[in-house]
Amino acid sequence: MVRFNVTKENYTMTAEVRTVGPDLTITVTGGDNPHVGTITAITDGTDFQTIQYPSHDGRLHKDNFISERIARQIQHHLTGSATVMAGVHVNHITKKQIAAAAPMSDNLAKQINDWLQQHPIEVKQPIYYGKNEQPH
Repeated sequence: MVRFNVTKENYTMTAEVRTVGPDLTITVTGGDNPHVGTITAITDGTDFQTIQYPSHDGRLHKDNFISERIARQIQHHLTGSATVMAGVHVNHITKKQIAAAAPMSDNLAKQINDWLQQHPIEVKQPIYYGKNEQPH
């Protein structure tokens, strides 16, 4: 696992990146109450799919702004799939702090892309039985 941080407007966002074979799991948290608000799944050749979980008041979490933004920016650097989980909550958030979320997400995506370029994911390809072959 590798961890990236960015701090602006008096709060920090952290991205924890894990490789699972050719795939990535990325957990982005921050603020005063980290949580899992959204999950975005993507591959290099597919559009993203996002699940937004309900928050304490029944509205859907808006962390998809972060997870989708990062997913789009890392998409063409993927060797497999990526699952981006995001949950950032800043108590009494200000307009400046909300505005900082976009460049902070971009910064995390850049750090992830730089790391992927410096540490290419190399995995053995799985072996499958042919149509007429049976396991021994």
